[in-house]
Amino acid sequence: MKLHLKTSVWTAVALFGILSANQAVANPQIAKANKCFECHSLDKRIIGPTIREIATKYQGQAGAESRLAEKVRKGSVGVWGTTPMQAYPDMPQKDIEAVVRWMLDR
Repeated sequence: MKLHLKTSVWTAVALFGILSANQAVANPQIAKANKCFECHSLDKRIIGPTIREIATKYQGQAGAESRLAEKVRKGSVGVWGTTPMQAYPDMPQKDIEAVVRWMLDR
């Protein structure tokens, strides 16, 4: 019985680790598929701010996820300069939220 319980616990831990790793990989893939990396990179400015700059600016702010998701959906201008961010109205909301969460964790 104890062996079965230990095996079950370790299986659950391993499964959680695999699912978490897949989630961590999936979000950059969603960003890449939606061309986010054409303007943003992790730590080098291209056209827009870096992902780390965005994470640093919004980290710990109440409502940051929803505000950033709205900026992705509707576009934005003036926060990081005069270059406008393109709107992504056709990007699924769950994908926007996944990418925003991934960015804020950087």
